[in-house]
Amino acid sequence: MKMHLLAAAVALIASGAQAATRYEIDTAHSRASFSVRHMMVSNAKGEFGNTTGEVMLDEKDPSKSTVKATIDVKSLTTGNDKRDAHLKSPDFFDVEKFPTITFESTKVSKGSKKGSYKVEGNLTLHGVTKPVTLNVEELTEPVKNPMMGGVSERGASATASISRKDFGMAWAGPALEKGGVVLGDDVKISIDAELLEKPAAGEAPKAMDAKTPPAPAGEKAAAPKK
Repeated sequence: MKMHLLAAAVALIASGAQAATRYEIDTAHSRASFSVRHMMVSNAKGEFGNTTGEVMLDEKDPSKSTVKATIDVKSLTTGNDKRDAHLKSPDFFDVEKFPTITFESTKVSKGSKKGSYKVEGNLTLHGVTKPVTLNVEELTEPVKNPMMGGVSERGASATASISRKDFGMAWAGPALEKGGVVLGDDVKISIDAELLEKPAAGEAPKAMDAKTPPAPAGEKAAAPKK
């Protein structure tokens, strides 16, 4: 009887541990972008083309969810080579010294709307770590990607706002004649990510199709093993 109770307890713990679904950020279809006021009249924008990371999502209990992401700062582009070089210099990101930006969640909770979440965590940028909150405006329902063997995929859009001076990037340029500076301090961050479902650590990949593949032309199909 004790062995049966122990086995039941272990099974219950295991089922709870597997409640979260593991997703990886699809780098090819994800972007992290930013916007900052320029000359007090317009917004300068840029994006990072290489973002990687992992999401462990427990929709029944979001507090058990986690988010980790890494951005390759060298993948920064604004559409202007001269501006890109300046942003990658010691005046701003200083990519030679700080080649990555990282985010690691400390708390995940549901938002006010369906599919929305509040992700609190630590952002490390330019060698400085500060708490930042990502507002996930939409997490789509999962769909099967027919071009990737039916892998389950979801999309997420998130926003945040930071002060670049808080992260040691204080360059603002000369003062303007009518007041203000060339470059503002508040930076708006937007993230559009596609998430691919992956096996949890220690799990075997899910079989997409258990059927025996057809034999090449002119060859007999191998007899199934008994």
